[in-house]
Amino acid sequence: MDSFSEPYTRVGDDISLDAVRADIADLQKNHTAAGIPLSGRVLHICHYLPVTATLNTRSGVLSPPPTPPAVPADAPVPKSDSASVWTIGPRYGHAAMISGIQSLSSTHEQLIIGWTGDILTPTHNEQVKSDDVDPKDRAALDDALAAYQPKESDPDDDRKITYVPVWLDDKVAHGHYDGYCKQTLWPLFHYLLWQDVATEYASADSHYPYYESANAAFARKIAEVYQPGDLIWVHDYHLLLLPRLVREAIPEAVLGLFVHTPFPSSEIFRCLPRRKEILDGMLGANLICFQTYSYSRHFTSTCVRVCGYETTPRGIDVEGHVTSVMHCPVGVDAARVGRDIKRPGIQPKLEALRTLYEGKKIIVGRDKLDVVKGVLQKLRAFEKLLQDYPEWIGKVVMIQVTSPALTDSPKLERVVSELVAHINGEYGSLDFIPVHHYHQTLKKDEFYALLSVADLAVITPLRDGMNTTSMEFVIAQNEADSSITSTQNADGAGDWEREGKNSPLVLSEFMGISKNMDEALLVNPWNLGDVAAAINRGLLMTPAEKARRQHKLYKVVTTHTSHTWAAVLVKMLLGQVDGQGQARMTPYIEKEEMVKKYTNAGSGEGKRLFLLDYDGTLTPIVKTPSMATPSASALEALERLSADPKNIVYIISGRDGAFLEQHLGHLKNVGFSAEHGGFVRERGSTEWVNFTENIDMEWMGEVLEIFRYYTERTAGSHIETKKSSITWHYRGSDPEWGPIAVNKGEIVKRILYKNPEAEFIFCAGDDKVINLFTDEDMFRSLLLFPPGTTEVTMPAPLSVTGVEGAAPPVKLAIRPEAVFTTAVGHSSKRTLASWHVTAPQEVVDHLLDLVGGPEEGFKSSL
Repeated sequence: MDSFSEPYTRVGDDISLDAVRADIADLQKNHTAAGIPLSGRVLHICHYLPVTATLNTRSGVLSPPPTPPAVPADAPVPKSDSASVWTIGPRYGHAAMISGIQSLSSTHEQLIIGWTGDILTPTHNEQVKSDDVDPKDRAALDDALAAYQPKESDPDDDRKITYVPVWLDDKVAHGHYDGYCKQTLWPLFHYLLWQDVATEYASADSHYPYYESANAAFARKIAEVYQPGDLIWVHDYHLLLLPRLVREAIPEAVLGLFVHTPFPSSEIFRCLPRRKEILDGMLGANLICFQTYSYSRHFTSTCVRVCGYETTPRGIDVEGHVTSVMHCPVGVDAARVGRDIKRPGIQPKLEALRTLYEGKKIIVGRDKLDVVKGVLQKLRAFEKLLQDYPEWIGKVVMIQVTSPALTDSPKLERVVSELVAHINGEYGSLDFIPVHHYHQTLKKDEFYALLSVADLAVITPLRDGMNTTSMEFVIAQNEADSSITSTQNADGAGDWEREGKNSPLVLSEFMGISKNMDEALLVNPWNLGDVAAAINRGLLMTPAEKARRQHKLYKVVTTHTSHTWAAVLVKMLLGQVDGQGQARMTPYIEKEEMVKKYTNAGSGEGKRLFLLDYDGTLTPIVKTPSMATPSASALEALERLSADPKNIVYIISGRDGAFLEQHLGHLKNVGFSAEHGGFVRERGSTEWVNFTENIDMEWMGEVLEIFRYYTERTAGSHIETKKSSITWHYRGSDPEWGPIAVNKGEIVKRILYKNPEAEFIFCAGDDKVINLFTDEDMFRSLLLFPPGTTEVTMPAPLSVTGVEGAAPPVKLAIRPEAVFTTAVGHSSKRTLASWHVTAPQEVVDHLLDLVGGPEEGFKSSL
């Protein structure tokens, strides 16, 4: 499916904020009625807290500038009591995310868990090492955070956000953020490799230990504050290992991960040395959410191609734990931006800009000075405009503001300055300067005045997730005069008239928001000629077309806001909460209890049943099916168990009889079921009984033709033809086709019916619920006891009556506590089994424990 044809938001999420909140209330009501605990709290895990902390009692030590970058020049000075230990102030950056989180306070209790950031002192540019902050001062910080009220919060709101600090060693904190995050992951996620942005020798792995340590510290803090029923949202690429760490500590946690950056294609991501660790960390979440459908598709493809994981309609399956993958775009706080643009200090600055550039068209751009923001390409496109459309010389100026990036490059700044000087020297004059470049952080009033006066905005990063400047530009252009009149026909076309500038917007198609803002002029920033043509088109656009485009863009920006985004995230995560997922957390099998029941069952006349899958249970799953041969320990376990006359051992496999004969046929006391129950070889026999004789098998010819068609077009796939089934092997999945009257469950019923005196049952398998034939059929067939009962009479199953004719029911000797159905895989695997182990070798080890452990020097009869 072409990602460019996908909707910007999921069906059902493109609705009003009130409607989303109503959906949330309904979900919560339904979960509560179903007995599922909900605490009413949302835990947001961010790299750092949205506040700065200044320790007033320390003079500090001179150190590098704080992370993140400096506060804007017009930021309010935090208020402080001179006698207090701490001064808490706002941290600037990620405004959309924080405003979205704050908006949830009207419906949920909010906790933001994050790194403290560098601890500041009242002395300018001085910091305190985190290790030097004693426990008393750390406790005082908790009190100061509890009393802190953000500037835009309602003072009467008693549902304030709780800030929970994570303390990190300075070396770990900066190795994590300035090292692995900014030097390895950030370039990778923006389609660059670490050596492309490094000024010296770069290693993709040197800072990984700090990344691990920081994620582990966050996991410990979450475990401290977690309450049953909490919803956990982990934000962005700084904490990609965290979901798995939390899952290991709190298996029942309902956890989402939102990736704010782009996610690259698998061919880029596979270059990362720690690719599997990162992917496995992310897949610990119940839900992973991206900005766009294409990013989510890249992630899914990467999990399949790099790790070989299985995709299902519900998500990505890793050892039975299924992670859903969705997308939801972030917006801006449109109401706040609209208020800010009307601040009284903006109009004088706007008028000053109009006077300064009177008679000229103004093109505006604001970007961080980062290689992925495409500032160089934008300037070259502007030069191309002046070359191809010389009539604009002297009539258009570009005002390009570049704010310092977190990984500010002096080399990039020098190259940009040289290019600006070249353009001004080539096309400027004594009374005309084409490019005005300001490398600084603008005051908010200046920034909004610039957006309001612009005749065109050009925002053309080479790769970006969400870009707030483009949305703020649309709102700024709307606030001059919000009256719109139109004459439209039935299909929405027509003439638009709107007072105000309604200036158009040139956007890079490589931005996450470009899918939604398709009324902008979308360009490939690498194609300088097309960008120049788009700029020319924007400058010449008619007022009616400007108004029509502005109307649609404004509707998008004010509908898909940061508040809507945050509400949809909660709705999505609540959708992952259900009784089935909570109930199917299976405990690790109790070895001592199993040995005890096994021993008791052998003390009298009773028998013991062992019903074992082969692939993924006795042997690991391998890419080439013919290579899945049994280990020496597996052969020892089977041979020694089957040597005891009280033990009845069956291998119940999807394999054909020839394979089972080749590798296990020497085990005369072991019974076999091949092709998912289609054929059975009883213990001590050499003959196979065909259970499909009376079933129409004409379907196989048609299915074989379909499989051949796709095999010819799918590199690396192949067909395995058996007597009663056909398997198409593709990326490790086994979509089986065959008669549904014969399956593993029916064979288990037959074995149990034929051995009603069994007093112990051990049944192990690994298959996924999505497969047509699965080990879940075996587990389902062993759900023998209705609630409150301990005895059962079993009617003759189809696998008996279909072969032997009518047969009477039999009373079983088995009791519920002696049935050990065991799934191989993660404890969160959705299964009908009562127990789990994590790997095939653990199944073998448990079988050996039943016969006293492995024998030194044991020789198989093979």
